[in-house]
Amino acid sequence: MSLRIVIVDDEEPARARLRSLLTERADVEVVGEAADAEQALTVTDRLAPDIVLLDIRMPGMDGLEVARLLADSPEPPAVIFTTAFDEYALDAFDAKAVAYLLKPIRREKLEVALAQASRLTRPQLAQAAATARLAERQVERRSHIAVRQRETTHLIPVEAIIYFQADRKYTTVRHQGGEHLIEESLRSLEDEFGTAFVRIHRNSLVCVARLQGIDRDADGQCFVRLRDCSERLAVSRRMAGDLRDRFRL
Repeated sequence: MSLRIVIVDDEEPARARLRSLLTERADVEVVGEAADAEQALTVTDRLAPDIVLLDIRMPGMDGLEVARLLADSPEPPAVIFTTAFDEYALDAFDAKAVAYLLKPIRREKLEVALAQASRLTRPQLAQAAATARLAERQVERRSHIAVRQRETTHLIPVEAIIYFQADRKYTTVRHQGGEHLIEESLRSLEDEFGTAFVRIHRNSLVCVARLQGIDRDADGQCFVRLRDCSERLAVSRRMAGDLRDRFRL
């Protein structure tokens, strides 16, 4: 069976160069291309390639973070980085890349990388990603939250998020552009973004930078006021005093 490959690069000439090299091989098939991180995640979700040839420096989310998100998928593809910069090599292998190729891509180097990638099965890639996932997240805070809806992936900048609110198995991400649902727990989000978000209730994390004050209604229930948000989020009585002391609200 042919190796199914997706090419990700924000420069069309670079994608064309890789296409040209790959068309010389009968055992590979380029099934899709992408010019940025959001397209890359959507295309790989939809096409389930065996290998992703991935640039690192791209507008918005970079290729390293895309690789980490791909590694979190149930059946991750093998990732081969293709870049003009050599300073990301260690980070690339931390992101579970199979190979790291410098532009201009040489045919013989690509051949070796494809051979390495073809020897790895999806279960092996999934196991390797699962083993490293917890450690990676403890030291590498995401810049975006990836939300997958049908065949589209939305990337929400963490700096645009106003709050996270849990409801049973889903968590609502409320941001400046609207809201989306994710399946991550508040606990994992708090562990990752703890310095930027604060717990105000057992079911809510709010962005510290958006805290403006705490109000109390006639029944004694406290609510936070948040910049760029008209909603009133309840604050538990136990946490209200702590919030005032920590942030002088």
